[in-house]
Amino acid sequence: MPAATERNLRLSETAPHIIQSEIRSMTVECDAIGGVNLAQGVCDTPLPAPVLEAAIRAIQDGYNIYTRLDGIAVLRQAIAEKFEHYNGLIANPDTEILVTSGATGAMSSACLALFDPGDQVILFEPFYGYHHSTLLSMRVEPVLVPLADATWEIDFDRLRASITPRTRGLVINTPGNPCGKVLTRAELEEIAALAIEHDLFVITDEIYEYFLYQGHPHVSPATIPGMAERTITISGFSKTFSMTGWRVGYLTASSKWIPAIGYFHDLGYVCSPSPFQHAAAAGLRALPDSFYHGLATEYQQKRDQLCDALTAAGLLPAVPAGAYYVLADASKIDGETASIKARTLLRATGVGAVAGSAFYGPGRGENVLRFCFAKQPAELDRASTALRLLGV
Repeated sequence: MPAATERNLRLSETAPHIIQSEIRSMTVECDAIGGVNLAQGVCDTPLPAPVLEAAIRAIQDGYNIYTRLDGIAVLRQAIAEKFEHYNGLIANPDTEILVTSGATGAMSSACLALFDPGDQVILFEPFYGYHHSTLLSMRVEPVLVPLADATWEIDFDRLRASITPRTRGLVINTPGNPCGKVLTRAELEEIAALAIEHDLFVITDEIYEYFLYQGHPHVSPATIPGMAERTITISGFSKTFSMTGWRVGYLTASSKWIPAIGYFHDLGYVCSPSPFQHAAAAGLRALPDSFYHGLATEYQQKRDQLCDALTAAGLLPAVPAGAYYVLADASKIDGETASIKARTLLRATGVGAVAGSAFYGPGRGENVLRFCFAKQPAELDRASTALRLLGV
């Protein structure tokens, strides 16, 4: 009997291969020394007033119970209007939009609904770790297609060669975490041609769609001809409204796929928090286009400040076209791995960064660190000063 117990009381086959996020590990270590956390994309800037006020009002008005599994009607309608106005997408709020528990809830629910264990799904590298780990947790095999270092260009010959009979889909993140790549229309058209030719789903995470610099436009893959039926478009309010802890995301997809995706979201999350759904709807309705334009202007200034400080420190940055992260060359920092280098930098400067290896396959990214600049001005000033001293 004891031997049988020992055989059965074990982790799943997948669990040992999925470790704690390096992002969260560095956050804990940075907090322990009172450092400046440029590791996690917490976006600790103030909430827009209409969003804050609507959340408080919704709680006071009693919107504190479960919502429909697809989200409250007023938010789904506001999302549909936003999609049409900003993305050029037409989505039926009753049959083609699902409110989710953050963009991560949208991603996991979509993968559960659309992919089977043993399927392959293509990811561009560097990738967002949660995309990679979500696929692994579902016994789906991520197939990595590396982007060119620093320029982040796509090797379309390599992309085509990565497609096999087991390939079911491709994940896009534009603007991208961690490298800030913004996919151009021309690139998306080439990706679309491959997706159509090989009958692939495309899951596109567009959570950073308003964080665009130097005139780079945002193009939603679902707007490319032939892509609407096969594209799952994911976004959310965590970054745009600085409400990462409120967990309100959303997706749009063909009405063919929404019922199954909604089922798995209900199973895992039940619903996104009710009062915060009302707050998100109020934000969409109240905030003018100038608010979103202002985000791009504000964050471009923060990007430039951090990139200047990294350059002065001798950590050459790959200046991002979008999102709010920078990958920097950490070759000059002592340590055999990026994880060790990140901790060396933390001890030397009090600035927390993430090991580049968290965004690459085995053996890659060991001379790269990721920095987040979605910080309050005082914190970013403090980090910039500390980094500059590294180069003195």
